[in-house]
Amino acid sequence: MDAYLLDWLNLLLRWAHVVTGIAWIGASFYFVALDNGLTPPQDEKERDKGIGGEMWAVHGGGFYHQQKYPVSPATLPEKLHWSMWESYSTWLTGFALFTVLYLFNASTFLIDKNVHDWSPAAAIATSLGFFVGFWAIYDGICRVFGQRKNGDMIVGALVFVFIVFASWLSCHLFAGRAAFLLVGAMIATTMSGNVLMVIIPGQRKVVAALRAGQPVDPVYGKRGKQRSVHNTYFTLPVILAMLSNHYGFLYSGPNNWVVLVMLMLSGALIRQSFVLRHRALATGQPVPWAYAIVGAVLLAGVVGAAMPTALPAASATGAAPTFAQVQQVVTQRCVLCHNEQMASKGIQLNTPELLLRNAQAAYQQAAVLKVMPMNNATQMTPAERELLKRWFEAGAAH
Repeated sequence: MDAYLLDWLNLLLRWAHVVTGIAWIGASFYFVALDNGLTPPQDEKERDKGIGGEMWAVHGGGFYHQQKYPVSPATLPEKLHWSMWESYSTWLTGFALFTVLYLFNASTFLIDKNVHDWSPAAAIATSLGFFVGFWAIYDGICRVFGQRKNGDMIVGALVFVFIVFASWLSCHLFAGRAAFLLVGAMIATTMSGNVLMVIIPGQRKVVAALRAGQPVDPVYGKRGKQRSVHNTYFTLPVILAMLSNHYGFLYSGPNNWVVLVMLMLSGALIRQSFVLRHRALATGQPVPWAYAIVGAVLLAGVVGAAMPTALPAASATGAAPTFAQVQQVVTQRCVLCHNEQMASKGIQLNTPELLLRNAQAAYQQAAVLKVMPMNNATQMTPAERELLKRWFEAGAAH
């Protein structure tokens, strides 16, 4: 019953996390597109009111006229919409899911003794340290270098180098699946930290100054804009890291940290083209697809470089494996967690009947996705995965 309820908790938290994440990312993407798609108002009266940019849009059968005041309107309205709870709820549900899946099962999900043999307590403390440490160093880089000449380039370069280091360190301390997720969660925590610690407090200070009739310090607007831009480039790398746990071929290789870095970089480059596209369309300029092309080429390079080495032709073209051969592999590599006493995910493989009944699940998890055995704790070999694959695709005969 406990495992059943835990699965429900997993499902509901994942559902909530995806829904809130869609709300946050959707709002973020929309405002980036809006900000880059603004053009100077054509009506002189609008310009006299202090409007710096406008956009006309059509959606859902109606027309919308969005306007932006670079400073503020003459009269600040009482009701203002604040985009913040999308971020907070996404982080809260994500951290709850990370706690349920990884922290409560650290010995299974965080630790791979072939990577680094340490205690669950140490692994948990270190994983949490990634969240705090990355935010502290990232925030320090932005505050020290962000307002300097060419500050955006300096900050971007330093943050990229730090992400590379964090990816390398994570993949040398944690199980591959957890390492990829941890890097994504680390960056996502920083994204939410930008909203909680910089963007919203700065906006509150600006609003308070305007209501009090006091001059506004422009640093709050500049800093908030910088962090918001960072968040939009972080988004695709974070989503990739979150999805990666379903694809064992990404994180199971010896240089998995390189795969992670290259995939995240390709996502950021592709996002760059779409960010610049909005401005290009608004000003009638060619869309700068070069960034997306470079990102796609980089992605194709990773696909080619990570392609598994083909097994000898004899093993691929020979007769289908016998049931006895498959059962021997499953007994050695899978039954440890899938038996009558410990039916992980409700799957038992300890008898011929149960193996045949759950053949498709075993095929998908071990031969296709390659996520089982968990962290490859029982050292299933590529040849054994190929054997299971050929047996199932030949009909999974007894």
